[in-house]
This record gives sequence, structure tokens and C-alpha cells, in this order.
Amino acid sequence: MRRAVSVLLAVTVAMVLADSAVVTLALPDILLNLDASVGQVAWVLIAYNLVLGLAAVPAAAGLGIARPHVVSAAGIAVFAGASAWCAVAGSIEVLIVARCVQALGGALALVGCLEQLVTERGERRGVATWVTAGVVGTAAGPVVGGLLTQAISWQAIFVVQVPFAVLAVPAALAVRSTVTPPSDRHRPAVRANLTLALMSAALTAALFLLVLLLVEGWGRSPATAAVTVSVVAVAAVAAPWLVRPLRPSTEVEVATGCFLVAGGLAGLALLPSSHLGWTIAPQVLVGLGLGLTVDRLTSQAMEMRLPRARHAGWTIGARHLGVVVGLAVLTPVFTADLRDAQVPAQEAVTALVIDAPLTPQGKIAVAKTLGSALADERGQVPDLSRAFSRLDVDARDRPAAAQLERALDDQLERAANRAFRDSFLIGAGLAALALLTVVAPRRRRTS
Repeated sequence: MRRAVSVLLAVTVAMVLADSAVVTLALPDILLNLDASVGQVAWVLIAYNLVLGLAAVPAAAGLGIARPHVVSAAGIAVFAGASAWCAVAGSIEVLIVARCVQALGGALALVGCLEQLVTERGERRGVATWVTAGVVGTAAGPVVGGLLTQAISWQAIFVVQVPFAVLAVPAALAVRSTVTPPSDRHRPAVRANLTLALMSAALTAALFLLVLLLVEGWGRSPATAAVTVSVVAVAAVAAPWLVRPLRPSTEVEVATGCFLVAGGLAGLALLPSSHLGWTIAPQVLVGLGLGLTVDRLTSQAMEMRLPRARHAGWTIGARHLGVVVGLAVLTPVFTADLRDAQVPAQEAVTALVIDAPLTPQGKIAVAKTLGSALADERGQVPDLSRAFSRLDVDARDRPAAAQLERALDDQLERAANRAFRDSFLIGAGLAALALLTVVAPRRRRTS
């Protein structure tokens, strides 16, 4: 029974933190179904991370007033109710408001579950379980979201959370932990939290931009994208096991992780083609970096610091405000780059159509169909497969039309790579900044 309670609390932590990125692969579907713009759907991610980042420390302060099991149960119930609200949202505005409420519940659930896991499993194992659940949730969020979107719909992402949360409420009420003393005994770990914020901003480039590149830029299905980005999650889980025999210090491990993430993002910026195989090595670097940094930095920021929940709140705030900074910096860059890439892409498309071995009537039919597809793109990379499926050409033009479709797909994929290049490089720069915070000399204390 106690083991089941601990598992449900850990799943709750993973679920709340997975929600910071779980809708990433569903954004194209949300964009179409709720008639939103790219900027608006980005707020589905930004709103959740912003509210969670701002609410974490006040939520932890609430543990000095209310008992952790009450805070946890209330937070999980609010999270579950808001998840159901997200699933039935009929407009992008309602979905964003529901995500804000979901994040408020999530903040209460996270800090409450930490205290209860410590009560159940002891200080060291309880904190370790909380930290590990967070890393697994962060890495697995896009994968789970993509598979659910492909198999069912984007609403399924939120629906499946409800039964887990309903089970977690009585589990939270079953663990009666004591009220945390309200007084601050230790200062926040500024350097560890700053590094954590910068790494979170950099990892946003990997988890957010890569799936958009795969789905919107390369036209892959959400399921294909989910399987592709699962490389990051697998590498993140494997990273601690790989370095354990070497026994590096925390600083060396974190610095190596920052370097790997920077290298992986630079690799994603310089992909030579749109073949999925080219993304594997950069993703492995990013995943290893994620596995070496986030849990280490979180543990470092919380180690031997009391009140425990308050310092956990600082780490949650650092992580999610870092994500917000990453989205705020990267979203306008790649949307502007996508917009700027349209004119040269359209010129290249026109040249390919003119040079295609089609009859004059076939060229006119292709030009009309592609013109409509490009006009409907709304700042996105157009899906030419739908346009060509509607194409009505003579039988003798069909082989040439199929060849033209492949050539156009290659052209648009190269344009998408160029449009995302700057954003990946900015992400690499953020990881390099995080590395600087690790290797910068520490100020000596004067006695």
C-alpha cells in the first residue's frame, strides 16, 4: 500500500512537469482545430510554465500554514479539474486560461508531494524520487503527447491525466506529514538555480523547436516525431548510468552536460538534410546533457537547505521561468525566419514548376493548386501532399507531377532547416552561457 502511494505521488510529479512540454507535438493540431496563430499556440506552453514558475515559491510558503497532505490533495484536484477543462476548451483563449489554472494546481501538487515523499521514503530517497520523477516527466512529455495526439486527438493528452489524478488524491490524503517550519534557514542556491534556468531555456530549443521542425517543417506525423524525439528521453535516462563508473564531481558532470547540450543544438542547426537519421546524434548529445544536468542541479540547489519545500519552489521557478525565457526569445525568431523564408521558397517553387516536364495544361493546374496551398499556409510550411492529392492532371503528366512533388518537398524541407537554424544556434548559446556559470570562478569568502 505504501509503495503504491509513493508511486502515485511520483507519477503526479512526473505528470505535472511533463505538462510543461506535453502539448508540444499537439500544437499543429491545436492550431488547426482552434483556428489559432503560431504565436497564440505558443502561449499554451508559455502560460503553463509562467504560472508554474511564479506560483511555486508562494505554494511552498503555504506549507507553513496548511498540512502537506491537504496542499497536495487540493493541488492534484485542481490540476485534474483544469486538465478536464483543457480537454473541452472550444477556443484558444479558454485553453490558455485553463492551462493557467492547471499550473496553479500543479505548483501546489509539486511542493506537497515532495514533503510527502520524504515522509514516506526518508530525506535522501524521497528527494531523489521527486527529482528523478521530474527529469523523466520532462523528457517523456513530448513523446507521450505526440503518441496520444496521433492515436486519438490532442484532447486525449489532458483526458488521460484525470484518472491518474483521481487516484492520487486519496493517496495524498493517506500520508499525514507535519507542517514545515515557516522560517528561512538557508539562502537560495543562486548559481545552481541560474544554471538550471539557462539550461531549461536551452532545452526548450531542443524539445519545442525540434518537434515543430519535424511536424511543421518536414511534414512528419506526430507519432513519427514522438518516436524520433524519444531518443532524447532514452539518452537522458541512460546518462547517469554511463557516468557512474567514472565518479565525476558534480561540477564536472554539470559542465559536461552543458557542453553536450550546446553541441547537440549546434548539430541540429547544421543538419545537412531532412533525413531523420541525421537528428539522432545531436539528440543523443542533448539527452545525455539533460540527464547530466537537470537532476544534479536540482539536487545541488536543494541539498541540506531548509525549508526543503521552499528551495524546491526556487528550483521549480528557475526551471519553468527558464522555459518561458526560451520560448519568449525563440518563438519570434523562428516565426520571423519562417516568414522571411517564404519569398525565396515561393520563387524556388515557381522555378521548379516552370522547369518541370509537364504539358502547359498540367503546369497551369499545378500552379493553381500550389497557389491555393501557399495562400492558406498562414505563416507555416505548406503541406503540399494535400495539394497534390487534389491535383487533376492528364494521365501523361502524372509521373512528372509525382517527381515535381518530391522536388518541392525537398525544397521546402531545406527552407524549413534554414528557418529553424538561428533558433537552434540561440539555444546552443544559452547552453554555453549555462556552462560559463559553472566554470566561472567562485568568489572567496572573507572571514
